[in-house]
Amino acid sequence: MRADRGAQIQFVEDKQEFSRFPTKTGRRSLSRSISQSSTDSYSSAASYTDSSDDETSPRDKAQVNSKGSGDFCVKNIKQAEFGRREIEIAEQDMSALISLRKRAQGEKPLAGAKIIGCTHITAQTAVLIETLAALGAQCRWTACNIYSTQNEVAAALSEAGVAVFAWKGESEDDFWWCIDRCVNMEGWQANMILDDGGDLTHWVYKKYPNVFKKIRGIVEESVTGVHRLYQLSKAGKLSVPAMNVNDSVTKQKFDNLYCCRESILDGLKRTTDVMFGGKQVVVCGYGEVGKGCCAALKALGAIVYVTEIDPICALQACMDGFRVVKLNEVIRQVDVIITCTGNKNVVTRDQLDRMKNGSIVCNMGHSNTEIDVASLRTPELTWERVRSQVDHVIWPDGKRVILLAEGRLLNLSCSTVPTFVLSITATTQALALIELYNAPEGRYKQDVYLLPKKMDEYVASLHLPTFDAHLTELSDEQAKYLGLNKNGPFKPNYYRYRALISQNGKDA
Repeated sequence: MRADRGAQIQFVEDKQEFSRFPTKTGRRSLSRSISQSSTDSYSSAASYTDSSDDETSPRDKAQVNSKGSGDFCVKNIKQAEFGRREIEIAEQDMSALISLRKRAQGEKPLAGAKIIGCTHITAQTAVLIETLAALGAQCRWTACNIYSTQNEVAAALSEAGVAVFAWKGESEDDFWWCIDRCVNMEGWQANMILDDGGDLTHWVYKKYPNVFKKIRGIVEESVTGVHRLYQLSKAGKLSVPAMNVNDSVTKQKFDNLYCCRESILDGLKRTTDVMFGGKQVVVCGYGEVGKGCCAALKALGAIVYVTEIDPICALQACMDGFRVVKLNEVIRQVDVIITCTGNKNVVTRDQLDRMKNGSIVCNMGHSNTEIDVASLRTPELTWERVRSQVDHVIWPDGKRVILLAEGRLLNLSCSTVPTFVLSITATTQALALIELYNAPEGRYKQDVYLLPKKMDEYVASLHLPTFDAHLTELSDEQAKYLGLNKNGPFKPNYYRYRALISQNGKDA
């Protein structure tokens, strides 16, 4: 919520050259059982940790914070001071959340709210969590991704009194144990859910149906999680109102687009040291995430192909200067494959078999099912850990494919994401929670809703002072001519905010 060294990776197509990459005998196998999951978090943990890591599971440690509380489970509570510094750095670029604290702290709009959250646990989400607490909420938190937790930040939150159950490198069993500990607290019952991926919502719905029925609102920020909410709603099983934050303008057009435009390069550079100029890259999916990835790669001189199922998105890719292809048409020649669809089996074992030596495969979508990683865990293939979250998968002839984060979310598993753009998403989440928690009975029924446009505009307005931006105000005559309220909203709900990509790869 995430290597190959350029000097060591040789992009060789002649199979006779594969003898340079002999398969080592007796190498530790990484074959593990993989659950048939639909989200990023249904996965097993990494087999290796750095030698400096404490191998003792946090579940086996007895830890308490300075106040004597042991209601948390993190890697090392002694890292709290370091984590606090990380949070303080993030606060400097999340002025909108700090402003929200100041504006709403007196009235405590979340007083009485008991929020359970399942998100990436980073310095940026810590600012959100502490904002919710400042607005009156009690919070218990767990991680939506087994690799994205910043251990020192989890420790700092636990020291501050937030019950956090998460650490980097959890196993699959740890992941679900942490979710259960987050939910199952004697004498404490949640009434709000903030989710990223739907795992927490799914767990409460399945295992604690009585708790689920008493939830006042769910806020979900991922494609995967929103899809699962709509499935529940369609089946008539969604007994609480839910807010689809992922499709709000301030999430979709900023986090998905601008965040991925920067973090795709960061994640690939940190893990592989790859040079993008001249590389052939295929981006699977041209939604907002795909658009951001393509713009960044094109700007650095990569030759970018796009795969798409949607003719509208495909036409956008064509108009933006990208060639739209089927993956099988370019699979033998591309250097990098990036999935951005949220679907399953986007890159199959057959296609992985046909990739050339030294190719890089990674995922920028929330779900870890886009790359068929399970099919690679077979006896004839050898896995070799190179760096944290970087594996060489070695074929019998010596061919190596570089797999990042075991097919999980690249940017948050292998790097970090821009703080400012996360401030936009976090502010959207906070307002959605406030709206659902304080809504009068009957305003929201047992269904999935989009964030009201007025709130989207408010989130944007909170971030404009960072750029010293000054909005033009409509005159009474202009407002009447356009049929608008002078204070907004300024666009109808059907309006599509579109960031165009110019010839130099930058947004226009």
